[in-house]
Amino acid sequence: MDKNKVKKALDELNKNNKKRKFSQSYDLVITLKSLDLKKPEHHVDTYVTMHFPRGKKTKVCALVGHELKEEAQKVCDTTILVDEFGKYDKKAAKKLASEHDYFIAQANIMGKVAGAFGKVFGPRNKMPNPKAGCVVPPKVQLAPLYEKLQKTVRIKAKTSLMIQTVVGNEDMKEEEVIDNIITIYNQLTHSLINHENNIKAVYLKLTMTKPVKVA
Repeated sequence: MDKNKVKKALDELNKNNKKRKFSQSYDLVITLKSLDLKKPEHHVDTYVTMHFPRGKKTKVCALVGHELKEEAQKVCDTTILVDEFGKYDKKAAKKLASEHDYFIAQANIMGKVAGAFGKVFGPRNKMPNPKAGCVVPPKVQLAPLYEKLQKTVRIKAKTSLMIQTVVGNEDMKEEEVIDNIITIYNQLTHSLINHENNIKAVYLKLTMTKPVKVA
């Protein structure tokens, strides 16, 4: 990914952008080609940790046993003890899923997490995922993981040949947004079967604007 092309796209977006009363997000949109998504080996499902946060707070909920209670309460936005899982019916679980970006789970209670929340979290891609480091041992420091998740996005293409993810916002420095875009692009192409040959086009947009082509 050419840094100058990304900068040019950013400049074009900002030049034609009408100032809003809120800070708009930058969305990276990548369309793919030559992938048969009926074949599991062609699926894309990976987590990318950028060098900079994505411009808005990532809310993290911890589902833990008593071993991690104190640590989770100190670090995470929400902490739910295994003893409290029974309080969450389908409606409450849906609300919980909608209010949080990531869920951390203590490894030795994952069976209880799946039983209590799996039917709601699974279809919403909110189950604690080992790929993101979100299944943790009973004794661990959670602050490094929490900080990592503030800069982590999930890149997924299983049913559509288009990927869209937030890479920053208007309040960030331009070089930070550019760095995040290039980091995601490089890791995505590395995970594709034919690397850059599977990329059809790359676009950048703000929340309220039309996309601008990068490549």
